Amino acid sequence: MDINSFFAHYNISENPFAAEEAGLDPVFSRLLGHSPMHPDFQKILGPLDKPSTAIVFGEKGSGKTAIRLQLEKYIEKHNTEKPSERILTVTYDDLNPMLDNLMRSRKQNAKAVLKHFRLEDHQDAILSVAITKLVSAILDQHAPVSADQPSDKQRSKRQLRKTLTRQQRVDLAVLAALYDQPVTGSVTDRWDRLSNILRVKRFFPVKFYFALAIILLIASGGLYAAEHFIEEPQWWLLPSVGVALAGTIGLLGWISWSFLSRLKLAWTIQKDTPAITRTRSELRQMLTLVSGSDLQRQPFPTPPKDEESPLDSRYQLTRRFIEILHQLDYAGMIILLDRLDEPTLVSGDPARMQAILRPMLDNKFLQQHGIGVKLLLPLELHYSIRRESPEFFQRARLDKQSMIDRLRWSGSTLYDLCNTRLRMCETPEGDTPDQNSASLKELFTPDVSREAIIDALEQMHQPRDAFKFLYDVIQEHCRMVSDEDENYSIAKITLDTVRRDHVQRIQDFSRGLGPG
Repeated sequence: MDINSFFAHYNISENPFAAEEAGLDPVFSRLLGHSPMHPDFQKILGPLDKPSTAIVFGEKGSGKTAIRLQLEKYIEKHNTEKPSERILTVTYDDLNPMLDNLMRSRKQNAKAVLKHFRLEDHQDAILSVAITKLVSAILDQHAPVSADQPSDKQRSKRQLRKTLTRQQRVDLAVLAALYDQPVTGSVTDRWDRLSNILRVKRFFPVKFYFALAIILLIASGGLYAAEHFIEEPQWWLLPSVGVALAGTIGLLGWISWSFLSRLKLAWTIQKDTPAITRTRSELRQMLTLVSGSDLQRQPFPTPPKDEESPLDSRYQLTRRFIEILHQLDYAGMIILLDRLDEPTLVSGDPARMQAILRPMLDNKFLQQHGIGVKLLLPLELHYSIRRESPEFFQRARLDKQSMIDRLRWSGSTLYDLCNTRLRMCETPEGDTPDQNSASLKELFTPDVSREAIIDALEQMHQPRDAFKFLYDVIQEHCRMVSDEDENYSIAKITLDTVRRDHVQRIQDFSRGLGPG
């Protein structure tokens, strides 16, 4: 039997169980907002008016990416309903660019990069995603997602300047100079647009002083020539030449000092922020346009002066960013870390994953005011973390981080989830599934009870394996019968046979003997 004929009999337009990756699942994308949540979803989400941290461990296929997408959807809905208490979502699920930058900047191999991986590298990468998103909203270059739409205070440039204090406008301009990384276009052109909106540039640019120095130099030359070629020169000509030359030398000296000090600052910043794609020239060019008095009050991401100095410049920059968000009607920021096992440099190696994750497990970082960090982690890391030292646990304080040791799915929850997917595919326009439409049990013969299906799904443990199981059950039924039979009910023996095969597959995978 053709599988399309099987589904057409039940008025189902597409296979509900074909997709295995939530990010590429068209059924799940339509189900966002309607799909049954994992029982621990509310604990992971936490209160949005006071963003909090959650650490979640789960096997491959247990729904970590689906939970991340549901969190994004829930926050998007919250932002629509409460525009004055919005949440800035920072999706931190592609670590490849950051790791590539580290390898290129440090000129080290993968092993050395992971050995010297720092919390500061994570902080820089997260600030980059967050600040790029905010700057894009202010410049009206945001993504076509309602969660990224600018607020009224961001949309009105005049209102933006009134809302932010001068210090906050300078802070935002400096943060953009350090961390803004647009996908396309020039960083400096984009920063120039932002600084014009914020009105934080120095009143007279360096070019003005350079032009003034040239004018004084020409004037001194003219005065000197006049003093020599006029038969009876005025007494003040020679002193004027001296004053003009002194002014020229003073201005050129100040310009040189300004250039070199900004160049040194740009070099120091670039050296300590290898995770960010920023050239020395770009940094110097942007920082030169900000007055020295404004820059003196900035906690730049530079190495500490000595070993005893605290490494808190990133924390200070983050606090300033959160204060700016509060002024722009954001309650805070939520960071969603997912797919830690997928970067090319990691390739699923637990030791490499732990090298990247370990610096983040710091209570000071995880409990920052106005920031919620949601870590959706592979289960292998849970076993690695349990073997850490007492000093690590004292620093991480995992007892305060809403930790979920393992994402667990009951057979009943998986049954409801599969039913919802089935009904969504039956709905012609992809609207809310009808609770009275076909259910999973109706696909089977009468001797297959609802409890038997739930028991089979219980043995699958998680959504991906449950979908694979039902996909193979339907495929096996269609393989065993012909279209002429017009037998559209799956027999109990088919369910039991496929279940045995999948239980064996899952056991082999858990022992490392199969691909999963």
